[in-house]
This record gives sequence, C-alpha cells and structure tokens, in this order.
Amino acid sequence: MTGTLSPIVELRRLASPCVTPQALAWHGGALWIGSRDLRRVYGIDPASWKILEEKEAPGIPWAAVSIGSALRFTLGEGAEDDRYLWSYVPGSGFSDRDRIPCPELTGSYLSHDGTHLYLSQWYKQRILQLDPAGNILRAIDVGAEICGHTFVDGLIYLLRGTEAGDEDWRIARLDPRLEIPLVEDIAIVPFQCRSLAHDGTTFWSNHRRADQTVAFVLP
Repeated sequence: MTGTLSPIVELRRLASPCVTPQALAWHGGALWIGSRDLRRVYGIDPASWKILEEKEAPGIPWAAVSIGSALRFTLGEGAEDDRYLWSYVPGSGFSDRDRIPCPELTGSYLSHDGTHLYLSQWYKQRILQLDPAGNILRAIDVGAEICGHTFVDGLIYLLRGTEAGDEDWRIARLDPRLEIPLVEDIAIVPFQCRSLAHDGTTFWSNHRRADQTVAFVLP
C-alpha cells in the first residue's frame, strides 16, 4: 500500500494541551486544537507552546479550519453524533447564528480554498465542496478513508489510508481545479494522525493516541 514512499520528516513533537487532540487549524498565527474527549478547544502559541485561549465546545470538535476572521468547526451533537458546522471567533467563542447541518449529518475534516469550504466524509471516502448554505457543489473521491486535509498553493494535501488494524496513513495531494483530480501519494505518515494544517511553511497533525501534536515537512 505504501510502496517505496519515504516517511515524513518530523520537526517538532509536542505534548498536546489536552487528551485525544482531534481538531487542528492554523489561524491568526496560532494553532487551534480541539479535544475529542474533553469537548474543549485551545488556542496555542506555537513558539512558547502556551495556551492563549480555552473554551468549552457545544459538541465534539472533530475538525477546524480558518476562514477570514473566524474559525469554522465540525461539531458532533447528541447521542447520534450528528455533525454540524459552527463558527468560532477567538476572544468570543462559538456562535450558533450560522450553525449549518453537514450533508446527511455526516462529515468531519475541513479545508478552505479562499472561497469555498471543503468537508470530507470518512466512510464515503470523498471530499465535498460546499456552498455557504452547506449544499454540495462537487464531490471528489479519494479512494481511502480521510483523516485531514488542507490547501497549500491551490492544491489539496490530505491524509488518507485506513484506521483498521495498526492504521496505515499517507499524505497525498490533488489539484481540485481538474475535472477528475488525480490523487498522488507523497509520503508515509507513521503514526495515528488526525487533522492536517499548514502554517505557511510547515504541516501540523495530531498524534491522537499519544496526546501529541506533530510539526513536519515532506521528504
């Protein structure tokens, strides 16, 4: 499955401010991390690794992405873990003013191309382009489970693989401007990765099982 791919190059591996770090986004010069089990979000100074802000979430924070002056979170609500999109403004917190249900109340990881929001569905192995109301504009099949994606220079970089067994993950990329994008695996990610963010030079992901956040570059 991994062929002759090389592993990612880790730069930093840091203890997360919370257990089960799940959601992850780069926003306003800080990393924003959401804890699956604690249902809290944390703004982190990446240099000092100190907590800048901490808030309780109105659901399980599965994913996050920066959009303008705010963050957008995928939250799981209720006993069925139904998925909704919520806005979060640093210094203020969550707002349900523009709370939007995810398609079929499913979906997790988020990315943004500057205009559109992209939401991935784990079991359907696809990334959806959404309009502002949460309607599907386009579906991109990626051929594997997806545990994170982010835009870099117009391309979608994604974590894809399988959660079964010991888990098997790679970082791949695709060009969403193509009618039928080709998904190209780039490197092996040798840990239980959850979420993918990029700070302009470096990728970040959570090693959820180890309660750690990892900074890395491609080989």
